Amino acid sequence: MIKTFRYKTIEEIKNHIKSELPSFYFSSQTSTVIPYDKLEDRFKDTNFNMVDLSALKSSIDLTSDNNLIVRGPISWKEAKIFLKDHKRNIQTAPTEELALICAGAATSATGERCFHYGTLRSQIVRLKYLNFQGQEIELTHSQTISKDITGLKEYQNQYKKYAKFKNAPFPRFEKEIDLLIGTEGQLGVITEVEIKTAPLEEVNHLFMLVPKWEENIAVHVKIQKLIQNFREEVVVCELIDSNGFNYLPKEERPNKNKDAIFLEMRSTYFESFYEDFITKVTEFINEEEIFEIAESKFHMIRAAIPRAVYEINSHKGVIKKGTDIQVSSEQFELLLNEYKKCSMMGVDYMLFGHFGDAHLHFNFMPSSEQATKCQEQLEILYSTIQKIGGSPFAEHGIGLIKQDFIKQYWTPEVLKTFKSLKDLHDPKRIFFPEGFMNIDDL
Repeated sequence: MIKTFRYKTIEEIKNHIKSELPSFYFSSQTSTVIPYDKLEDRFKDTNFNMVDLSALKSSIDLTSDNNLIVRGPISWKEAKIFLKDHKRNIQTAPTEELALICAGAATSATGERCFHYGTLRSQIVRLKYLNFQGQEIELTHSQTISKDITGLKEYQNQYKKYAKFKNAPFPRFEKEIDLLIGTEGQLGVITEVEIKTAPLEEVNHLFMLVPKWEENIAVHVKIQKLIQNFREEVVVCELIDSNGFNYLPKEERPNKNKDAIFLEMRSTYFESFYEDFITKVTEFINEEEIFEIAESKFHMIRAAIPRAVYEINSHKGVIKKGTDIQVSSEQFELLLNEYKKCSMMGVDYMLFGHFGDAHLHFNFMPSSEQATKCQEQLEILYSTIQKIGGSPFAEHGIGLIKQDFIKQYWTPEVLKTFKSLKDLHDPKRIFFPEGFMNIDDL
């Protein structure tokens, strides 16, 4: 049974925490790993308490050193509009701009601009959160996490092999701020975030049409390798495959039945980028298939595809069957070949995502009858990714949907650290009790 509490003040949230009622705290319901439209079915025989944070009072401000401070339910879109008036811009750009910043910090969502600016985790300077006693606590990036946590040293050693990925199969836990970033609200409720911003610059948007990846991955692999040398010039490097474009109206499809790699690049580098990058790319694709596109259309297309995934699956009554895998650039070809296996199952699909970071989302679009087959294939896929040292969920978190896949990545040291942190920061197990860190039967 689902019971939802909707509060308007921080004091009401504090009182709810002090009541010690185990609860899941949420805001914009844009998470791709929480099946909001299926929760009633999932918890029909048990209690699931939800606390809606979307009605809290919000504020937004800019510090003297141009850091953005948001408190309460401020969306990325609102932040972007606010910063534009100050000639600044956010350093991360989630595809769904209606998502809320504090919630994004809780899941360590990275967004499209990670290619140039790095992860959201690296951009957060400071945050405030409500602990299990209802106290508001401030953490900064300079504070190192306490070493008196069972298994932490070995945990941190195991994290090292994932350090270059956006997110690992388990949170970083080096700075105290990491207790709240990527832990999905399991150690407290984030109320305020301070993040770095960047100067507002003119940008150009380029589309590159390439062969369908199912038919020929050689061009994709060459471009992915080449673009690594242009992280200073290029802010965003994304892919939408030909299947994704089929979910747009025909008049909105600029891809000519091909895959599209699209770039947001800093205008000051345009001429040198053309000379150093485009001239090399035209050795294996036609120059006329590289063209500029308006910024508004660029963002419309990129946002429309993941929304289509949600809407179609919801219409079919299917929980999302998609991936959030990141590998190293050296393993990019291997990842595409693994996705090829998924494409040959007789189930509709699409591939899109953060091409430059070797971080692509493969999404099955199954009927309800095909859902089990897709789940089984994803289990095989994630086992392969575990063996090659890739990161299974690099951006959107684990939530409820991905928990079955993630367990194989955890050693006894990881589980002990989870339990130790929950004992210390959530002894009554009141924060997201169904979350991945709730390990009590070691």
